[in-house]
Amino acid sequence: MRTFNNAALAVVIALFGLVSCTEKVAETYNVDVLVVGGGASGISAGVQSARMGVQTMIVEETPWVGGMLTAAGVSCVDGNYKLQSGLFGEFADSLAVRYGGWEALKTGWVSHINFEPHVGQEILTNIADGCGDKLTVIREAAMVSVEGLDGDWTVVFEGNDGKKFAVNAGVLIDGTELGDIAKACGVEYKIGMEAASDTGESIAPEQANDVIQDLTFVTILKDYGKDADMTIAKPEGYDPAPFYNSATHAMNVADPETGKTETGQTIWSPGMMITYGKTPNGKYMINWPIYGNDYYINSIEMTPAERKEAYKKAKNFTLCFIYFIQTELGMKHLGLADDEFPTEDKLAFIPYHRESRRIVGEAFFTIDAAAAPYDYKHPYYRTGIAVGDYAVDHHHFRHPEWRTLPDLHFYPIPSYNVPMGVLVPKQDDVKDLLVAEKSVSVSNLINGATRLQPVVMQLGQAAGAIAALSIMQGKSVDKVSVRQVQAALLDAGSYIMPYLDLPKDHQHFKAVQRIGATGILRGEGRNVGWANQTWFRTDDPLFAEELFIKEFYGGDLGLGNGPVTVGKLVETFRRLGISVPRDAEASWWAKFGLENYDAKRTATRLEAAVLIDALFNPFMNFRVDYEGNILR
Repeated sequence: MRTFNNAALAVVIALFGLVSCTEKVAETYNVDVLVVGGGASGISAGVQSARMGVQTMIVEETPWVGGMLTAAGVSCVDGNYKLQSGLFGEFADSLAVRYGGWEALKTGWVSHINFEPHVGQEILTNIADGCGDKLTVIREAAMVSVEGLDGDWTVVFEGNDGKKFAVNAGVLIDGTELGDIAKACGVEYKIGMEAASDTGESIAPEQANDVIQDLTFVTILKDYGKDADMTIAKPEGYDPAPFYNSATHAMNVADPETGKTETGQTIWSPGMMITYGKTPNGKYMINWPIYGNDYYINSIEMTPAERKEAYKKAKNFTLCFIYFIQTELGMKHLGLADDEFPTEDKLAFIPYHRESRRIVGEAFFTIDAAAAPYDYKHPYYRTGIAVGDYAVDHHHFRHPEWRTLPDLHFYPIPSYNVPMGVLVPKQDDVKDLLVAEKSVSVSNLINGATRLQPVVMQLGQAAGAIAALSIMQGKSVDKVSVRQVQAALLDAGSYIMPYLDLPKDHQHFKAVQRIGATGILRGEGRNVGWANQTWFRTDDPLFAEELFIKEFYGGDLGLGNGPVTVGKLVETFRRLGISVPRDAEASWWAKFGLENYDAKRTATRLEAAVLIDALFNPFMNFRVDYEGNILR
């Protein structure tokens, strides 16, 4: 693990030693918020900022927006099927409409949401276009340099026509795949695995290292009919050996008793392998993790030219795997899709990066914080701005020393939320910069969960909300209230707590989310096989000892221990100064959208949450810092 800090450099910092911002440009744009990178987080950040009424621009290096969802071809979504938060939920809804219903998306077995990358790109483009003149999207332009002075930013870009233009902005958001803006702005960051002694994570390695996850150059295969021969030319240096265990085959190398490989993975049949990432319309996403086209390159600190050369090797490796599928596995009728990526080689525009630079931020999210949010040293759960439910998933088997690394294949945790402070660099000399995508302030281990598409979209959306509030309130981003950001996200249909109890359109959804984010009533995390869950337990009886109010109000409610009846709860509110008419208690109860008033029965946790939220509003009345501590 390496740590970098370029903050001591001059004010003008040019990425990779390129030109400074003072050179001549053809045009200059002035916006409130600039998002560099239109990937999964970048497009979400731009849309959220624009929808909040702030003039926003996204500049993306490729012809497509959507990043790993589209330009990188990872069009089979990992997780969050029941936590369809914010813009991710909107995107998923649009996919269901486009393909004719939710069942039409269940074409591959790795995911319940499968789609063609070009369709995802079209939907995200339409969502951006819906922002009208508040959002400008410029494609095929690469960042050349960045300058920050007195809270204002100027970034110079070069388009594919060779012309340069500059953008001035009040808030800058890094939505790049590898955190290139963060580096150019002098933000301290890490690369690779931290030591257990650094993070407190017991499953981390004893010694830090600079190992990152394998990347993948994805492509989409298309079924051209059983009699077609779509076999590609034999790739340079083709060797079938790396793919022998990608599916059951005469040349498998596995334990004869268990049938598993040296990596401990199951060898699936060719049919199961190919349908792993099956998409609608007879196409197949080739992003196979078991002796497939994962490839180890650490390109993070390379120059753009060096990256381009390195990615040629990853592309060739994917073509070797395609050739293996067509020749050794007998699927010559599957060929590179001619109607998917408009690239010369028909492969994705960019590789699927599973790991990036990770900044040092105002909060540092770890696997322990996700696993036990109420017992962790910081109550980060109070500051949640994104939720996830997929397991911790690391890809390291193409690294030459993978055997020496921790076994992080689906390490179990409950569903979790990500703290807001991971988006904000912890540096006094870097102002009004937010960092999203996979470059946020998390440990290498938990990055295996936070890197996934639905979470990254939410991280971007939260960055957009922070940026918009910063502009609207005339504050630097580090002064924007956590609670105001969370409120804006709730208004946008986002989750801030990973509760499965209520759908987003339920009348009490926001109340449960808000009370959960205070910790006055706490959820219960569960790990059920691959399913990571958290439940508020809305219908469970209310027990007095489950009300954690002392930190807020300095004492308890005088309810003792055990179940709390409806009548006892109402009398407690009266004692605290709430006017409840004694001859119309049922009507008073119903005003809050509650039913079945019966003073003798035990109240539910949902009823307590709704009433505490409405009567006392602790969510907004008790501000919290980046660590989740209550501010007095």
